[in-house]
Amino acid sequence: MADQREGRAELGKVLVVIPTYNERENLGPIVKRLHETLPDVHVLVVDDGSPDGTGALADELAAADQRLHVMHRTEKAGLGAAYVAGFTWVLERDYGVVVEMDADGSHAPEDLPRLLDALDDADLVLGSRYVPGGRVVNWPKYREVISRCGGLYSRMALGAKIRDITGGFKAFRREVLEKITISTVASQGYCFQIDLTWRTIEAGFEVVEVPITFTERAIGESKMSGAIVREALWRVTKWGVRRRLEQFGLRRRVG
Repeated sequence: MADQREGRAELGKVLVVIPTYNERENLGPIVKRLHETLPDVHVLVVDDGSPDGTGALADELAAADQRLHVMHRTEKAGLGAAYVAGFTWVLERDYGVVVEMDADGSHAPEDLPRLLDALDDADLVLGSRYVPGGRVVNWPKYREVISRCGGLYSRMALGAKIRDITGGFKAFRREVLEKITISTVASQGYCFQIDLTWRTIEAGFEVVEVPITFTERAIGESKMSGAIVREALWRVTKWGVRRRLEQFGLRRRVG
């Protein structure tokens, strides 16, 4: 255990970015669980103008805890835009590790130490539902089918070997986000997760997966929609076509 702590210390300070939209009932418990698991970790809540008062609650929590920071955005612009804004904030400060985590409890903070430990030998660690030891709990079957099919299609189109490329529980070394040009990422939904992982692989970084337990949210509604699925299908197809053209020496721009 001591060796694990020393390894994390060498990585630098850890910040968890949590995007929120109408997550007032979930935010307090997830931050509490996170700090019970890893007391030294900092949190950045990126709130997209939640009408349920999530942003105001985040401010109250931050006023009582210097480990918690809040970014207020004026409109619901999507998951990808929220993470890009959060990552930009992080890179202006001295954090060495940046973590993506949902506010709804689907990503267990208790799994985060395993992700951070794996950064000793990787640049990006993905919390994976679909490697041995990973599992999903209380998820509607249709959602799991969409997730698995999206992952399979992405692996085939991109030639990536990642089992859970659509997953959103991730730990990055700072150097990855500095190199992959976050400001140019326009993807939303789980396509954003594919985009970031694919950029990381293309940039030559080491990506590994560790098993997690993914639990369907107990409070609130999922943000998944048909538009998010269509965006992912369209973008991944473009990236796959471009990859094939480049393999055959055709440098024509696609999309």
